[in-house]
Amino acid sequence: MAKVSTNITIDAEVKKQAQELFADLGMDLSTAINIYLKKALAEQGIPFEVSREVPNKVTAKAIADSENDDDVYGPFDSVEALMEALNA
Repeated sequence: MAKVSTNITIDAEVKKQAQELFADLGMDLSTAINIYLKKALAEQGIPFEVSREVPNKVTAKAIADSENDDDVYGPFDSVEALMEALNA
């Protein structure tokens, strides 16, 4: 299949973040765009989501809190104390 060059305008920060994301997924930006376009054509619409695993805000806060020893519970002296903290 013949290759052609196409110019598109992308926000500089979006491009940088996309390049980092796709590098984490083992591909460059051109490969990712080609995958997207082929899948869009096959499905005749916006096809799918490709993403790396990112914790949601609640999980990210819990991770940060535990790393900083902030808002961390335990150890507990009894199962009852644990259950009380969990139900609080």
